[in-house]
Amino acid sequence: MHALEQAVDAVAAANGFSGVVRVDRGDDVELASSYGLAHRGYGIANTLDTQFGIASGTKGLTAVAIASLVEDGSLDLSTTARSVLGRDLPLIGDDVTVEHLLSHRSGIGDYLDEEAEHDVADYLMPVPVHELATTEQYLAVLDGHATKFPPGERFAYCNGGYVVLALLVERISGVPFHELLRQRVCAPAGMADSEFLRSDELPGRAALGYLTVDGASRTNVFHLPVRGSGDGGIYSTAADISAFWSALFAGRIVSTDLVAEFVLPRSDVPQASVRYGRGFWLPASSDAVMLEGCDAGVSFRSVHDPERRITHTVISNTTDGAWPVTRLLGEMLST
Repeated sequence: MHALEQAVDAVAAANGFSGVVRVDRGDDVELASSYGLAHRGYGIANTLDTQFGIASGTKGLTAVAIASLVEDGSLDLSTTARSVLGRDLPLIGDDVTVEHLLSHRSGIGDYLDEEAEHDVADYLMPVPVHELATTEQYLAVLDGHATKFPPGERFAYCNGGYVVLALLVERISGVPFHELLRQRVCAPAGMADSEFLRSDELPGRAALGYLTVDGASRTNVFHLPVRGSGDGGIYSTAADISAFWSALFAGRIVSTDLVAEFVLPRSDVPQASVRYGRGFWLPASSDAVMLEGCDAGVSFRSVHDPERRITHTVISNTTDGAWPVTRLLGEMLST
């Protein structure tokens, strides 16, 4: 057995990891392993083609959809949110642009504020989760949040900003956001198993998300919107994530020049030892590019090094056990 596989197996077993781990080196799949259960009630195992929610990993896909619209002239990074929103969300400043929203420098108030301290088991949605199924329905939770600072002043991670982006592209294109992302990102990348699934009608290959609440193992169905939007919630597979990276850096979704602009650092985030571009996290000391997400019943990180052509992805349907596996891969693949 390969040393990397042995090491991952040991850490996964020691930490109760549930999900899929995949490592690509060039065109070769160096490691692909699945662990744990997709459905605990029926004892259904996770497999390599299980679909998992990737939480905020979705933001990178949203950013690429924006890039596609920029490339075809449908909008510009300087387009203001107000010019598209009209009278909706009046607390968003008239000078907030697509660029500000993409780079988390808009200063707008957030419906799911990550600067506040929340426990992953908290029920955070301010409306019944079944009322959040279309992007337009998110207006009910995006409204009423005061501006935190002038746009461009500093970095502040903002989930709501990416839902606003989804609203903008939906209204500009006339195509529902979920369909637009499928057409402009998933289809050209060959991501056939990536979709904004409803949590109350998951197909057979989709994993339920689990977390511990009051000492009991429960699914995340009451914790998250029934269907995600621009800030998170797409379901995908480890293979589809690898396909995304390959297509992105080969220029099959948008031009490589535009990709290079979107992965340029726009902000330093020293408290997390990372930087941020437009939709992508960037390590502080390498040229790798990252997508990551953590939510109730979801843990996800994918790191792609375009120079070395190495990708490693850890995708899990729990909030436990993923970080030790992720850290191990980072250490073993850093040289």
